[in-house]
Amino acid sequence: MEHLKAFDDRVNAFLDYMFGPRDSRVRGWFLLDSYLPTFFLTVIYLLSIWLGNRYMKNRPAFSLRGTLTLYNLGVTLLSGYMLAELILSTWEGGYNLQCQNLSSAGEADVRVAKVLWWYYFSKSVEFLDTIFFVLRKKNSQITFLHVYHHASMFNIWWCVLNWIPCGQSFFGPTLNSFIHILMYSYYGLSVFPSMHKYLWWKKYLTQAQLVQFVLTITHTLSAVVKPCGFPFGCLIFQSSYMLTLVFLFLNFYVQTYRKKPMKKVTEEASVGKEVKNGFAKAYLTAANGLDKKAQ
Repeated sequence: MEHLKAFDDRVNAFLDYMFGPRDSRVRGWFLLDSYLPTFFLTVIYLLSIWLGNRYMKNRPAFSLRGTLTLYNLGVTLLSGYMLAELILSTWEGGYNLQCQNLSSAGEADVRVAKVLWWYYFSKSVEFLDTIFFVLRKKNSQITFLHVYHHASMFNIWWCVLNWIPCGQSFFGPTLNSFIHILMYSYYGLSVFPSMHKYLWWKKYLTQAQLVQFVLTITHTLSAVVKPCGFPFGCLIFQSSYMLTLVFLFLNFYVQTYRKKPMKKVTEEASVGKEVKNGFAKAYLTAANGLDKKAQ
């Protein structure tokens, strides 16, 4: 334990050296004081994919219909709470849509930080998306985009909560929470075969995600054009990360909806829309911008 504590101290000292003093308002909050829990949870997530696929290789897939129904409902409700709380807290604080600093809104900033902690924590919950794919043996859905988005978002938002837990950081999670309400309600409904004929709007979820990314980048860069004291380096990093999601999701959209042969589309429609892991066959991951659950 002493060696682990010493290692933890060195890691956190390095992060403080790299990024500067942390925001004192979030000190002592669950999982935030040390990076190691976030790092280890991410490693466990990645190992679970590898070991889980090996374990399931010669075993029958699980159904998990009841579990998926409850899970999708839970994430939908959590997303609804975060969306409502972000709108109310930023309205209370008189947040400036173009650029908002980290300290001018007083208690409203703390309220925003609290709901953004839930946003960060939700990214660990969303690791279950992939675990359900593994247990249902839907390996084609475990793409680079899927894993990159889930793993990176959880780690990035640990940094956000420690150094920029409010202010300009609110915008991406607000959009992403709205998208998640649409997505996870879709996923929950897709568990039931009788609902498949009503779920014609899968394609538009990916389009909505792409719009979300573009709006988040635009909002982020607006603070570069008209600064308000929000850290410049964070704005550049956020924009760069969101661009990677734009390229990956755009590629996914083109491969899924633009290049698919019409014959294959017709055959899939006649056979029926198979549900994979309670998700549509073409995996739609939430991007969650700084705002993976975004990426």
